[in-house]
Amino acid sequence: MPTLLQLDSSADRATSRSRALTAAFASAFAEAGPDNGPDNVVVHRDLHAAPLPHLPDASLHWAPGLRPPGSSPDPAAEELQRRLVAELLGADVLLIGVPLYNYSLPSSLKAWLDHIHVPGLTAPSALSGAPLAGRPAVLVTSRGGDYATGTVNEGRDHATPVLELILGEEMGMSVTVVATGLTLAAGVPSLAGQVARGEREYADALRLVRELGRRAGAGPTVPAPAPEH
Repeated sequence: MPTLLQLDSSADRATSRSRALTAAFASAFAEAGPDNGPDNVVVHRDLHAAPLPHLPDASLHWAPGLRPPGSSPDPAAEELQRRLVAELLGADVLLIGVPLYNYSLPSSLKAWLDHIHVPGLTAPSALSGAPLAGRPAVLVTSRGGDYATGTVNEGRDHATPVLELILGEEMGMSVTVVATGLTLAAGVPSLAGQVARGEREYADALRLVRELGRRAGAGPTVPAPAPEH
């Protein structure tokens, strides 16, 4: 059965929109299995509830055959990295909830990224090809403010580009971004007039992730690119 690796990183366990969107995608993916057959497999890792440690040894940035001479990382740390890499390589589709924190990644998600971006294992090197090339990765990003073209925050999302760079350009995955903004509009006086727009963006994003989840769960196809909001 197709397997989805779902990662959540929001610190908000109750009203997070990134969590709601990843849950909608995962539900559609699971239910897209064959009629009268078992659901597709969803492996869920909550990076906030069970945070990973920071990468403890610089040599773990590399596959064993590429490490500097004399490297001897802690065996427990090496085993954790091995499990995380195997989890990623075993997934047919990657789904990541990416709330924008201080214009960047949640630190819990950055720790995961540092563990799994490994030349020689997940990224091309002299020792390996590109095992993840073409594999779908869906980034569901939620932003508290307005990041549209022409706004003061245009270009200030420093989370999505780094994930597109590492997962897409470096590791060769086929990256789709679903974005919803103005998630904090109801509580910020300067954004109060844009609450309705934020709700429309969220409704559009929900429809899109359900369709992408259904398509991803139905077969080995790359989801269609998400429209710009």
